Amino acid sequence: DEPVLDLQQIWTETSYKLASLRDNPECTKQAFKAINNFEDKGLFADLTYDVSEDISAPFINKMRPKMAVLREQGVNGQIEMAAAFDKAGFTSVDVHMSDLIEGRVSLADFQGLVACGGFSFGDVLGAGRGWANSIKFNPRAAETFQTFFNRDDSFALGVCNGCQMMSQLKDMIPGAEYWPNFERNVSEQFEARLLMVEVMDTPSIFMQGMAGSKLPLVVAHGEGRAVFKDSTQQKQAAAYLRYIDTDGKPASTYPANPNGSPEGTTGFSTDDGRFNIMMPHPERLFRNSQFSYYPERNNEDGAWLRMFQNARHWLG
Repeated sequence: DEPVLDLQQIWTETSYKLASLRDNPECTKQAFKAINNFEDKGLFADLTYDVSEDISAPFINKMRPKMAVLREQGVNGQIEMAAAFDKAGFTSVDVHMSDLIEGRVSLADFQGLVACGGFSFGDVLGAGRGWANSIKFNPRAAETFQTFFNRDDSFALGVCNGCQMMSQLKDMIPGAEYWPNFERNVSEQFEARLLMVEVMDTPSIFMQGMAGSKLPLVVAHGEGRAVFKDSTQQKQAAAYLRYIDTDGKPASTYPANPNGSPEGTTGFSTDDGRFNIMMPHPERLFRNSQFSYYPERNNEDGAWLRMFQNARHWLG
């Protein structure tokens, strides 16, 4: 006869007290309190675009642009990422950092680059710094990335560990000087969740036509907290994605904001929109069948396929 959320909170209380000793106690308190929030609407999708519209369709019969799917030792998200770009009309090519360092592959042969998620070098140096240093301190790799970023026809995306890595290369990337660094989650734990995000209005080539959309997105990271030097840097950074609560407002508390990023911001673009970084994993939800729960599965294409199609549409 008792409300189920009250019973769930009673059932969870022991785990909550143990977690408070192990994790950030303020975060565990917020998560425990959230269980009994009767106003929580749960996950939802409120889109500003038609998922069934394939904006890359006019380019199907044209050449499939080559996409460098970049990985380093420990990266594990390259297969899903390659599949997402392939679905959107690209030819995905597996490129390991050793290929670039040894000169077997050149970024001059690609129009797009995506740095994938995972745990490069086991995150020993933290937040993609080891991966970034393998580029910064190798003359051949540094030159090929510098040249790629300074072309007029190139674009790039960094996701999760790739986001962390690219944020460390912002000195090489035109228009990226205001990007944040990424540090340990406030919760002091690895966060693997399905959360709500909102797409914001920015020049990002990946998010065109998606501004204002609110929908679920996967996160899986231990070091995803965006850290700015000061308020000026935070204001100037072109944030195109942020965590929101189930009321659609910027998420300020855990777990709706899984890492403690200010105002929930979790995706950033350069001024011209060509180079983008984000902590969540859109490649894990470009098909509806990838969702753990989805109310309707009439269409195989997931809502996040649009951002990959946007990249193909931008190339023309």
